[in-house]
Amino acid sequence: MCSQISDSDQDQLIRKLDIFKIHGKDKRGHKILRIVGKYFPARFLSVDVLKAYLEENVFSRLGRKPFSVLYVHTGVQRSENFPGISALRAIYDAIPVDVKNNLQAVYFVHPGLQARLFLATFGRLLFSGGLYGKLRYVNRLDYLWEHVRRNEIEIPEFVYDHDEDLEYRPMMDYGLESDHPRVYNAPAVDSAVSVYSMRCIS
Repeated sequence: MCSQISDSDQDQLIRKLDIFKIHGKDKRGHKILRIVGKYFPARFLSVDVLKAYLEENVFSRLGRKPFSVLYVHTGVQRSENFPGISALRAIYDAIPVDVKNNLQAVYFVHPGLQARLFLATFGRLLFSGGLYGKLRYVNRLDYLWEHVRRNEIEIPEFVYDHDEDLEYRPMMDYGLESDHPRVYNAPAVDSAVSVYSMRCIS
């Protein structure tokens, strides 16, 4: 990650964008920490500021009870939202042991092929203590509601829009289609080369 603004401005930016929000419960009655990846301004945040924010505003509020994480990957771009492998590891190492132990599941919404490949390759190296085994890929919101109380969670509108796109073009799940917005009846392009999604892995 790269910091171009003061620490106080970074802190305010995190609060304003509402990246991290504790609200709602899953169907086992656990608190949910919702994280919206598209809102994460990786280019403007330092690891130290992020760690301080999480310690003060997230970890302390989770308490000593079991909780789940709902991570929304929809619309994430590597150049804008991915903090880097070393930053991810530093943030993970800063999580208190009791918080790690209380984490029950990570619901990863709209992962995409590249995110899956990244985590399959680096997940066990980056995340020790069994976190990788708690990861649950959620390709559609309908599957999420099997685990999370729908009326208690705020999901951004662009996530619903993308979910609808996937219903019309399911191969986007596997990176085999362009993810340009909604052109359902466009004529086919005469090309021997498949069009691959270039969305980021972050």
